[in-house]
Amino acid sequence: MTDNRFFNRSELIGILVLAVFLVLVLPLTLDVFRLNLVAKYLTYAFVALGLVICWGYGGILSLGQGVFFGLGGYCMAMFLKLEASSVENTKIQSTPGIPDFMDWNQITALPLFWKPFHSLTLTIAAIILVPGIFALIIGTAMFKRRVGGTYFAIITQAVAAILTILIVGQQGYTGGINGMTDLRTLKGWDIRPDHAKIVLYFFEVGCLFVCIMIAQFVRHSKLGRILVAMREKEDRVRFSGYSVANFKIFAFCIAAVFAAIGGAMFALNVGFMSPSFVGIVPSIEMVIYTAVGGRLSILGAIYGTLLVNFAKTSLSETFPELWLFGLGGLFIAVVLAFPNGLAGIWGDYVQPRIDRLIASRKPKPEGWTDSSVADSAPAE
Repeated sequence: MTDNRFFNRSELIGILVLAVFLVLVLPLTLDVFRLNLVAKYLTYAFVALGLVICWGYGGILSLGQGVFFGLGGYCMAMFLKLEASSVENTKIQSTPGIPDFMDWNQITALPLFWKPFHSLTLTIAAIILVPGIFALIIGTAMFKRRVGGTYFAIITQAVAAILTILIVGQQGYTGGINGMTDLRTLKGWDIRPDHAKIVLYFFEVGCLFVCIMIAQFVRHSKLGRILVAMREKEDRVRFSGYSVANFKIFAFCIAAVFAAIGGAMFALNVGFMSPSFVGIVPSIEMVIYTAVGGRLSILGAIYGTLLVNFAKTSLSETFPELWLFGLGGLFIAVVLAFPNGLAGIWGDYVQPRIDRLIASRKPKPEGWTDSSVADSAPAE
């Protein structure tokens, strides 16, 4: 029997615990530096959330989500960089009013594709539309030709590598290997002080919960059920009259948009954007976050992102030369021992015990005795 509830009891408990943890526990117990570090972790949670829909439910493994994370981040960084590059702030340049890296590369006028990023409204639209359209083009080119599985994963890796090379090579337009730095204000509001970091943290948490609700809606809709059916028996879905390619394109596009939102929040919280967050390595790490948390669980992917990044930070601080081995070992251990990640551990071991405990504490019906079950059982 299908459970049509938007949140079942276990999911409701999980989201309430997550809300209390993010909104109350962490802000009250961490200093601003550590809280901003958690905000950085949560930017990757948007990517993991999209991968649950794309990979977990749609069966589409993308190893290039860093592309969309970077596109969203660069769109936001372009707006912030233009605001920081006012004529007053850049009067020592040979060409005031343009970003410093353009001036260093002897560009004397703002490129045409930069001009829409003077507007915050157009920037927000670009954060959604640019990666969404890019994903639509890639998805249409691949899925309409029934390219999938390992081949699609390799192609997304190639796209990530190409975009990284493009960003680094076009230094005069993108900032090159250094990226876009010295991002200061958002519509005149300084984003660097501690109180601004706290405000941005809560804003990011709010955006994350909105994305959780969208992902949950997709999961419980007819679309979500078709994605699962497509993952299990793609040919049967195709023979039923559905366009498998269109459903795959949708799943890939929504994952791209979620990743881009995370990238935009990264640029806001961290204050810079560089090609090091676009390539193959960060894209694979994003898949690890989802796998550790559970690729079939919306909340599990978020908890997995927080856990892996916390372990990464702890190991890199304590064992700077060994943390990559620790991260790889964590991924291998989870995949081999618990293929459904943290969510699988909870669902297979913890939740059944909680259910039995709750059931044992429920008041028994009047006149009920332990022997009544045995008395009513059929004789062998």
